[in-house]
Amino acid sequence: MANIKSQIKRIKTNEKARLRNKSVSSSIKTAVRKFRDAVTAGDANAITTELRAASKSLDVAVQKGVLHKNSAANKKSSMAKAAAKAGAR
Repeated sequence: MANIKSQIKRIKTNEKARLRNKSVSSSIKTAVRKFRDAVTAGDANAITTELRAASKSLDVAVQKGVLHKNSAANKKSSMAKAAAKAGAR
């Protein structure tokens, strides 16, 4: 354990950030999984709904600094392509 006061504080803040990042990335994975399930089911309404939800969760992750904006853009683009291929748009 650290003895320096600033290092103790950094340990606490790093743990908070780690838990937040873990939560946000878990919600991203869940949203993307729901989108993929909707694509395999083939329901156009569900596909568009889940695409919006997944895109929103990716945008939130970018705002919180969990994901890089280009990484989120690539994921959103590939999901939009899959939705178009499934005939949702």
